[in-house]
Amino acid sequence: MNILESAIESIVSKQKDTELRNIGEKIIHQNRLTEEDGLALFEKAELPYAGALANHVRERLHGNKTYFNRNFHIEPTNVCVFSCAFCSYSRLYAHRDEGWELSQQQMLDIVKSYDGKPVTEVHVVGGVHPKMNMEFFMELMQKIKAHRPELHIKGFTAVELDYMFRKAKLTVEEGMKKMHEAGLDSLPGGGAEIFHPDIRQQICADKVDAEGWLHIHRAAHQLGMHTNATMLFGHIEKYFHRIDHMERLRKLQDETKGFNTFIPLKFRNKDNDMSHVPESSVIEDMRLYAIARLYLDNFPHLKAYWPMLGRKNAQLTLSFGVNDLDGTIDDSTKIYSMAGSEEQHPTLTTAQLAALIRQVKREPVERDTLYNIVRNYSEADINGIETPSSLN
Repeated sequence: MNILESAIESIVSKQKDTELRNIGEKIIHQNRLTEEDGLALFEKAELPYAGALANHVRERLHGNKTYFNRNFHIEPTNVCVFSCAFCSYSRLYAHRDEGWELSQQQMLDIVKSYDGKPVTEVHVVGGVHPKMNMEFFMELMQKIKAHRPELHIKGFTAVELDYMFRKAKLTVEEGMKKMHEAGLDSLPGGGAEIFHPDIRQQICADKVDAEGWLHIHRAAHQLGMHTNATMLFGHIEKYFHRIDHMERLRKLQDETKGFNTFIPLKFRNKDNDMSHVPESSVIEDMRLYAIARLYLDNFPHLKAYWPMLGRKNAQLTLSFGVNDLDGTIDDSTKIYSMAGSEEQHPTLTTAQLAALIRQVKREPVERDTLYNIVRNYSEADINGIETPSSLN
């Protein structure tokens, strides 16, 4: 038994609550938690206990490695036919003059602006615009691949794809096959929000439901594509809604093994129809990350979006189960700042992001979208790239 294993066994053995101690024993022995266990963690576990268990799992899976990738975002439009109560980003189609719409050429110009730079991924996601249909995006992807074949295209939430497929009168399987053949390599996890219909009806009633979201991701997995999964937390949902959401994801992962990572997304109440709902505390945020790491035992990775949390809080998540901080986000990603992100200008150089990870005694590892390692960064490597500016 090594020092870390001995330490976690000591922590579990000292837990006075029998139910929580039994949960700790399950984690040590790598036994699956039940829905009741997940609820008990939310309702009873103090942050240090949940955090210690999650860090144990994180280090068993990944040691000190903390992943990131060099990516950039294209946001085709913020015009959207849907009206989600939590959204600070979109503009309804009737008010499209208040939003933006990029042409294919404008988006291709963004891709070309990264020529000669060692980015590995372009992330394409935006509003659901009725004129930006499936053919429009297939042509865009074909042009991107013709210009830069090795660039991984991660794009389109299940919400966007559901609308495209229905408009094209295609089944999900037919639509996914066409998009994949046109150049789509993987899917982001957006649009999941909270799966439970009681909450979904209140915050995003008019877009694809849980079954539809899961169907699209299942179809992608069946084509050999990998996808991500998200959950919007910290608003009107209850603990059992969170567990229900994670349970549905865990079941699909058991079936397909197609998910790369789970990404909890913190609700922000700036400039939306839920501005009256208070945001969750940092303590509750860390509890959520920790419990997600414990419950989703078949998800290899747990990611925190550093632009949404802020750099210091993102560093903190690395002690609560998180092993991925997403990417350098080499643009002025509007979706974060419009939602009330802690980072109004969410851009870090590779050296800055690597140094951010090193500051909390973790090992920065650059990856591609599918978690193939591109490079490990030592202190000497970081200083060799450039001297990081202030991270405050």
